[in-house]
Amino acid sequence: MFTGIITDVGTIAEAEQRGDLRLTVQCSYDMAGVELGASIACSGVCLTVVDKGEDWFAVDVSAESVARTAQGQWNTGSKLNLERSLKLGDEMGGHIVTGHIDGIGEIVSADPVGDSIEIVIRAPDELAKYIAPKGSITLNGVSLTVNEVRDEESGCHFTINLIPHTAEVTTFASAAAGQPVNIEIDILARYLARMTSA
Repeated sequence: MFTGIITDVGTIAEAEQRGDLRLTVQCSYDMAGVELGASIACSGVCLTVVDKGEDWFAVDVSAESVARTAQGQWNTGSKLNLERSLKLGDEMGGHIVTGHIDGIGEIVSADPVGDSIEIVIRAPDELAKYIAPKGSITLNGVSLTVNEVRDEESGCHFTINLIPHTAEVTTFASAAAGQPVNIEIDILARYLARMTSA
């Protein structure tokens, strides 16, 4: 369980194809306090620490996870938004995030508006019913608020605003049109949709 509040940006130092994809991620966490078997969300994907060093940890990414997440994010040199799992008593600064990706979106545009960046995302049609204005959404592991939703022929489009702090402490500082993004819908929206359709 996570909150979508990013606590570090890591860099993939090595990506090795074994039975699964083994990633070595450089980070600034105090790894002495991270146990083997711990969960770390990597750009929104909940992964298990299988090895570690002073300033790095390793995770295995299954073929299923690779296929269902934003292409290109698991390459050597890629930056990842990192969040360690929630502990009882931690501040709940974002919203409830599971680390399970529901679909892949695409950045349509990223334009400055005042000091912020307004980002328009195209989401798959099947996720449209879960996305609502002023609702929560997770993009590449970051808890964000949806500003506006429009149904278009090319899929559901929605906008979010990134304040300067969020852009600084996440990979969204380099957001640009055409980039794929991991989307996790709000868990409450998922359950409400299921309840109303049952």
